[in-house]
Amino acid sequence: MAYEIPVTQARAELAELINRVVYGGERVVVTRHGKPLVALVSAADLERLEAEQEAAQAPAQEQVIRSVSTVRDVPSAPGERGRFGIAAEHRPGGDASGYRPGGPRRPDA
Repeated sequence: MAYEIPVTQARAELAELINRVVYGGERVVVTRHGKPLVALVSAADLERLEAEQEAAQAPAQEQVIRSVSTVRDVPSAPGERGRFGIAAEHRPGGDASGYRPGGPRRPDA
């Protein structure tokens, strides 16, 4: 069970609370209006919690990787190039003349 303390009292006793967590192995829950706001836990507890979180997320990440790796190239539909020709030929940084909307001409153009 964690030790609960209001935020106003925790502010005044922060050094003592840190010692309780680090040396006493306690967990402290800081509350505001009786509702949990934040918890103080040891660095070891935090590492364990983060490791558990990563382990829980790993299967989902592996599934996404498997799904993406099975995606294959699909040929374009007939007429798609005609519809999206401009977007397909777009070059970041402007067109061949060096024109960039809102910017100066490139010196090499």
